[in-house]
Amino acid sequence: MTTDGRVETVTDVLGEPYLAETLELEPDGEGAVVATLVKRAAPAQTTKAVVHLHGFADYFFQTGYADWWTERGYDFYALDLRKHGRSLRPHQTPNYVTDLRDYYTEIDEAWQRVTERDDHTQVVMSAHSTGGLVGGLWVNDRLPERLIGAVMNSPWLDLQGSTMLRVVGTPILRQLGSWQPMREIKRHVPGFYTRSLHRDYEGEWEFDLLWKPIDSFTVYAGWMRAIREGHARLHRGLELPFPVLVLSSGRSTFPEEMSEDVHGTDIVLDVTQIRRWATSYGPHVTYIAVDGARHDVMLSREEPRRAAYDALSTWMSAWVDPPSRSLL
Repeated sequence: MTTDGRVETVTDVLGEPYLAETLELEPDGEGAVVATLVKRAAPAQTTKAVVHLHGFADYFFQTGYADWWTERGYDFYALDLRKHGRSLRPHQTPNYVTDLRDYYTEIDEAWQRVTERDDHTQVVMSAHSTGGLVGGLWVNDRLPERLIGAVMNSPWLDLQGSTMLRVVGTPILRQLGSWQPMREIKRHVPGFYTRSLHRDYEGEWEFDLLWKPIDSFTVYAGWMRAIREGHARLHRGLELPFPVLVLSSGRSTFPEEMSEDVHGTDIVLDVTQIRRWATSYGPHVTYIAVDGARHDVMLSREEPRRAAYDALSTWMSAWVDPPSRSLL
């Protein structure tokens, strides 16, 4: 805040026209906590906006996605959640919480700024991967006015692996998460996904490898317990009362070497699980599988990326923001 009580905004790390403001939150056991709200304004004044939530080991850098929305008359906001990206501080365990509802505080604050302070009356939620789980739960619990639709990009709706693994493994994760929340959960992360995206490797995108590292971040039992509790709530069924679009790749693979599968499939999540649980969001869900897409569908190669934007445009026109028709 400035000395006269106004919120201080600064030029974001992405440069103009992106602005960022820090949301000061209540400290936790590790100390001070913040979140960061990034904004790109549409060319003309508007009452429409998008609020975007990122996934695990991620943050907002997808400027092409923001461009798409602002070109259509939406102010674009992205929230870097606590301990992610712009909001990560040296004293913190990256990406770590023990209850997904901890994120509600910064989403509530961001929502207030977007709707009340900035006076947007039609808002679309956008979310990717873990953000698709967190965002769905937040909407279900808050039922915020002015929210007219949601776009879920490869949302994380279940634990990867066989049914047996999930049935046997979940109670163990819950016990570990309760008794030893900081116990590391060992996993194999070859780094192919981030390499497929970053322009210094096999990709075309520029982002900070300290905030989205090649080998991801450590996963702890307390965090996994929170995720499984979130999955269980979603599987019982949410009641999002507006249209929801769920996008995913056409298929998943789990390659052991850099290959075309890395670039043209989801190598992070199992799309059959996304397909299975997509309708858990509510009564009005459209699911679209984009052949050749990556885990972040909007960071796919050009052809599937264009197909994803075409699908998004069609869905928006059909269900959320139909084109105006001139009266004869």
